[in-house]
Amino acid sequence: QVQLVESGGGLVQAGGSLRLSCVASGRTLSSYTMGWFRQAPGKAREFVAGISWRGANTAYADSVKGRFTISRDNAKNTVYLQMNSLKPEDTAVYYCAADLRLRIGVTPDEYHYWGQGTQVTVSS
Repeated sequence: QVQLVESGGGLVQAGGSLRLSCVASGRTLSSYTMGWFRQAPGKAREFVAGISWRGANTAYADSVKGRFTISRDNAKNTVYLQMNSLKPEDTAVYYCAADLRLRIGVTPDEYHYWGQGTQVTVSS
């Protein structure tokens, strides 16, 4: 079993930055695809960014490209999401996800393991 725990969420002003962390435990994730999703109240869960831990492939939603950066440190079993130039529309619960698939999935159904989520609130 794989357990994922997110941290780093909080309240930040528009234009500010925040870094989310996701620590995995239970088994190695070196060959897992990792992703970040977010869900705002009344909205569907939305893909934010993904990364392949076997290579250097990354993928981003158009809404965050150029502002967010996903990275990983396999020695620490941790994936990060650096969020810059934050906007109020970035406000959501952010979830870390992992899956055995080799491709980067962009839908929630493509990920089997999920964290509990961390709240990110961006004020105007």
